[in-house]
Amino acid sequence: MPSFRAPRGTRDLLPDASSRLNRLEGLARSLAGRYGYLEMETPMFEQASVFERGIGEVTDVIEKELFRLAPRTEESEAWALRPEATAGIVRAFVQHGMHTWPQPVKLSVVGPMFRYDRPQAGRYRQFWQWDAEAIGDPGPAVDAEMIEMGYRFYVEAGVPEVQVLLNSIGDPACRPDYLERLTTYFRSHDAELPELERRRLQTNPLRLLDSKDPALTPLVADAPKIGDCLCDACAAHFAAVRAHLEAIGVPYRVEPTLVRGLDYYTRTAFEYYRRGAEGQQQALGGGGRYDGLVERLGGRTSPGIGFALGLDRVLLALDETGATAAAEPPPLAVIVGADPADTIARLRVASLLRAEGLRVRAELAPRKLGRQLETASRDHAHFAVIIGDELTEGHVQLKDLEAGTQRLVPLVELARELARAAKSHHHG
Repeated sequence: MPSFRAPRGTRDLLPDASSRLNRLEGLARSLAGRYGYLEMETPMFEQASVFERGIGEVTDVIEKELFRLAPRTEESEAWALRPEATAGIVRAFVQHGMHTWPQPVKLSVVGPMFRYDRPQAGRYRQFWQWDAEAIGDPGPAVDAEMIEMGYRFYVEAGVPEVQVLLNSIGDPACRPDYLERLTTYFRSHDAELPELERRRLQTNPLRLLDSKDPALTPLVADAPKIGDCLCDACAAHFAAVRAHLEAIGVPYRVEPTLVRGLDYYTRTAFEYYRRGAEGQQQALGGGGRYDGLVERLGGRTSPGIGFALGLDRVLLALDETGATAAAEPPPLAVIVGADPADTIARLRVASLLRAEGLRVRAELAPRKLGRQLETASRDHAHFAVIIGDELTEGHVQLKDLEAGTQRLVPLVELARELARAAKSHHHG
């Protein structure tokens, strides 16, 4: 047994898994570009207060899951690894004066996040997310666009039967009345509440609707619904979001108990699920509107909406449904040689082709030609470039491993021939 292992709740991304994750990251970046979101990056760690103030102290993320970094001196600031990207992006929005940019400011971050979560299927302590934020637009059209962008990500990633769960959680004008009704309801069931939920009832009763404790399920089902308490402005906003989603064909279901788990949300809240897998631990991703977060982190009042999509969850969903995400494509060609010892010639030809942007591999082990061709076929390469005596005349043999054909090609034309074949997928 090895003496050292990856920390509990983490895992090594071996080449196949890393390749599949890279493909999802590439898809996220492609979609962000198509929708006009600018890629940026935030530090892996921030002042802990950015998350405490932004996310809310009475949340699972802050109470139980925040990776705090121990300061080296008493004077050091308190730091924490980022558990999500929104608070850091909003901090950057304020710090760099992005309110002076053309509004809305649309930003995208793809990368690892960290939570001291209980390890289980699809949940890791280091995990990958695609996060997108649109700051400066009160909606509702941008809400629908954001929801559609996330939905399109799952469709293009190959996750089957994804639907949107949607709700409005009101705003400071109408939520206080709802919270009063909710508090009265749960206090009448105080004896049935676990200790943690009793404490939350005093500090943030809305969090009870997001409880992961199965004992609360029947109580939550009978609790007052926020949709019955929305003010006229919030009700009109929610109706407009739904109208936009229907116009662009995004399937959704109104879920009255959906509140999300972070304090900064207002009005629109949404999550993505596969049909038939809609438990609290099964969300693929989600997001919502946060019209007060910029102000909370020291900026001018600016409305915003965003989402965070878990890439690890997508890989798990693809595996569960048999729609596994494709790995990186195989090499277009493998460079092999009749002389097992002449690795210089093989490496030189490979270097020339790579300089032309072609995906090739060179056989650099001193093995017989037959073995070299076997490994080229095993790697699912389309071609083998065979270097032999013809090289002295400036030629190589180009073998189409799929078609079984072989022909002599001038070395100076090899890159063009391979590029043509890669583009047209024609044999020989």
